[in-house]
Amino acid sequence: MKIKVAQFGLGPIGIETVKLAATKPWLEIVGGIDIDPQKVGKSLGELTGIKSLSKAKVYSSFGELLKKTKPACVLHTSVSRMPQAAPQLEPIIKAGVSVVSSCEELLFPQLRAPAIAKKLDALCKKHKSRVLGTGVNPGFVMDTLAICLTGVCRSVESIEIERVVDASLRRLPLQKKIGSGMQPAEFRRLFREGKMGHVGLVESLALVAHALGWKIGKINETCEPMIAPQKIKTQFLEVPKGLTCGIHHRAEASAGKHKLTLDLKMYLDAKDPRDAVKIIGDPPIDAVLRGGVHGDRATVAALVNAVPNVLRAQPGLLLMTDVPIPHAG
Repeated sequence: MKIKVAQFGLGPIGIETVKLAATKPWLEIVGGIDIDPQKVGKSLGELTGIKSLSKAKVYSSFGELLKKTKPACVLHTSVSRMPQAAPQLEPIIKAGVSVVSSCEELLFPQLRAPAIAKKLDALCKKHKSRVLGTGVNPGFVMDTLAICLTGVCRSVESIEIERVVDASLRRLPLQKKIGSGMQPAEFRRLFREGKMGHVGLVESLALVAHALGWKIGKINETCEPMIAPQKIKTQFLEVPKGLTCGIHHRAEASAGKHKLTLDLKMYLDAKDPRDAVKIIGDPPIDAVLRGGVHGDRATVAALVNAVPNVLRAQPGLLLMTDVPIPHAG
């Protein structure tokens, strides 16, 4: 039988999620949810150009969709932070419906929002629902991939995870999100206020530590602007020499002799884009994915491919380490 799914959030990532889900013979898309009045009432067929989705309507809330149909799982791609995600997730959970979300803080919600995480976990168990936060970063390249690689190690002393992304090839919202064109001093101020930088880096570190059973202390986090060495022009914008063209975001923590380091560079015209994991252990591992994993396209795949694993899991607020290794479906 096909798995009935609905899409919560119909921005660029949400639309691409619907398009990919529509290609899977084991999924049936029953509707969408978005607060944009220009989208509510339309069909997903109109929004995506896929004729087979002409009967799947867009609703203003999950409650409105539930009056018409009940999905088994909701694909959630609307917010990055737990305080904003929780009110959206609670009605879904209480209806006994599971969720696969791209909310970055949901990768390891116990880190920043332990009280919210505890409440959502209890609701999931009460209503037999499951909620998983996943994606590419966080969700795979800087956490789950490294955890999988340790599976062939007799012992692990330290892990260094590096991601270099050429943001010139990404969509406009991401190019703006990394501060492109901003004065460096303004970038630093916004980072101190929690309004700039990559959401999910410390959650990735916490998930790796959790999987290895390392009781880490304080996570040291820094984020500096990458400065344009000359004028940079992308499809969407121009950045003059000397202004911000991206981020250099790091997170480090230790647990006794063990050390974790995550280093993310995401900037315009980045050289040698890659995803790399270096494990100091027995045996040592030095793995590099040349070119790196394309964040937008792969995030959509991570969400869709996770659905069967999530529905087979025990009810609760899940981590990537609570479900089988992800694979294409």
